[in-house]
Amino acid sequence: MDRIDTQGYRANVGIILTDGQGRVLLGGRVGSGGWQFPQGGIGLDETPEAAMYRELNEEVGLTPEDVDTLGVTEGWLRYRLPQRFVRREQSPLCIGQKQRWFLLRLLADPSQVRFDATGDPEFNRCRWVDYWRPVKDVIYFKRHVYVQALTELGPLAFPDQGPPPQPTWWPRTWQEGLS
Repeated sequence: MDRIDTQGYRANVGIILTDGQGRVLLGGRVGSGGWQFPQGGIGLDETPEAAMYRELNEEVGLTPEDVDTLGVTEGWLRYRLPQRFVRREQSPLCIGQKQRWFLLRLLADPSQVRFDATGDPEFNRCRWVDYWRPVKDVIYFKRHVYVQALTELGPLAFPDQGPPPQPTWWPRTWQEGLS
């Protein structure tokens, strides 16, 4: 069972998996053309870290030994679901997600990534993309959280030179609230 707070936000973890060469893993969602980072709910008796490792295994077939944890966002990052995605019949009502984001570096060979760890896979394909590309490719209502997570964790992903600059083609709305 998921944890939904009194404001209607479901507790969730997000995973930014880097290959150590400036690229991050995006998963292609089953049944759609959508792309996103691995993510998933935090169970009632789970810590965010335990949920992250469970989701890492369920969604991309990796274990704690396959990755190095570089960092986690300081607080919860929230996004609200558009009205058409809110399930009114659900109790308690979930209006969005509040997420703790983990930055991981892949230690294993990239061929270890697989989608058959469970009988109900989230992804059926993946690709390694430039650091900021996920902001463009994710569904529109998650973009702001992706910008926040990538911005906060970027210095840990690029400790020597800092993260690449945000693309100049980004609409201003993607960056609101970051300064």
